[in-house]
Amino acid sequence: MAAAAVFLSCMNLKAQDSSYDVFQPIAKYIGMGDADKLSAWFSDNLEVTIFSTSNEASRTQAKQIMKTFFRSYTPRSFEITHKAGRSNMKYALGTMNAGGEMLLVTIFVSFDEKDYKIQHLKVERME
Repeated sequence: MAAAAVFLSCMNLKAQDSSYDVFQPIAKYIGMGDADKLSAWFSDNLEVTIFSTSNEASRTQAKQIMKTFFRSYTPRSFEITHKAGRSNMKYALGTMNAGGEMLLVTIFVSFDEKDYKIQHLKVERME
């Protein structure tokens, strides 16, 4: 019984483990253009910025915004190029080839009770 409790408590630490890369699954879903799976990483309320148009959105609204975006800009590739932050707040920069353009994607996540959640997702054209 005690071993099971230790095992379960260790499972909850995965998000706080310094070797855990929260951006790995997020990058995978952005690269696939999968707004449904990406939205599982959204905070209940977040900011979504697409080409200078910023929206405070619920998780459901943000999922719709990203579905619309991915319809027009289907990702051909996505790669994280930079990551930084502390254990409770992290950000990543990535480049996306989509819709015949190279785009810069910025992802801000924070640790929320038991897991990381996206607080701000920003897509802009590279100049």
